Amino acid sequence: MKIGVVLEDERGLDGLVSAHFGHCPNFLIVDISADGKTIAGSKIVPNPEQHGGGGCKAVDAIVQHDITHVIAGGMGMGAQQKFAMKGVKIFGFKGTVKDAIAALLKNSLGGIEPCKGHGDEGHSCQH
Repeated sequence: MKIGVVLEDERGLDGLVSAHFGHCPNFLIVDISADGKTIAGSKIVPNPEQHGGGGCKAVDAIVQHDITHVIAGGMGMGAQQKFAMKGVKIFGFKGTVKDAIAALLKNSLGGIEPCKGHGDEGHSCQH
């Protein structure tokens, strides 16, 4: 299992899950051990679309790392559909990356909130 987490900052596993998929500065790619119980490694990947643009480049940037799951605070419908077409499972979470990964490994994460609006002005996610 390989997880892409929408990262609010550059603190990696100690960081916060970003509320805005297409506007986050970075993604954290997290490798899970073969037994599915622990984190085997992680790396930060910059979001090529952090200032908006609909999330299409962001989806492509994160999918190229062979992720199977994405965790974000909110995500537009276009990005959600693109992930679905690629077979990537999407989950929503508010809080720390470590807590989000722990919840996913316990199968206790829910669906994601859709973001309303696209563009830098007036963009908001409904939480």
